[in-house]
Amino acid sequence: MNKRVLILSGSPRRGGNSDFLCDRFAEGAREAGHDVEKIFLRDRKIGYCTGCGTCFNLHKPCPQRDDAAEIVEKMIAADVIVMATPVYFYTLSAQMKCLIDRTCARYTEIVGKEFYFIATAAEQDRGMMERTIECFRGFLECLDDAREMGTICAAGVWQSGEVVGTPADEEAYRMGCRA
Repeated sequence: MNKRVLILSGSPRRGGNSDFLCDRFAEGAREAGHDVEKIFLRDRKIGYCTGCGTCFNLHKPCPQRDDAAEIVEKMIAADVIVMATPVYFYTLSAQMKCLIDRTCARYTEIVGKEFYFIATAAEQDRGMMERTIECFRGFLECLDDAREMGTICAAGVWQSGEVVGTPADEEAYRMGCRA
């Protein structure tokens, strides 16, 4: 079955380790016959949620005029969503966290999605990345019928390109093929 796969790259470095794994996932998903779109969040203007309550209390669209509404629309339309981030101080990148917060206006419409998580870190201890993955899982707890389908944690990679040729490289490709 042809699926719509949306990859959200939360890396501030184009071609950085988590962004590279997004590309490998995309490669596998395309080979499996899926439609794939990757959004590099750094290239988009996404303001932080101001907590104004317009969306939640007044049931109106978010008053901010930036790229978040378009991305959330794509999340609603996707069958599969890949969320990727480098680990900064044991949590998500600011780019990814801003996007998650900005789903507030329409998160109840992100229903029945398959999710994959990708995280990369300079930290050698893969277990220390669990906090970051728990942030993603917390987001999924707010969504109806969201299913975590796979997680990649690439530890010990700091400089761009260090993830190339690691087990995470092949794992991202294989996960894309199975999406």
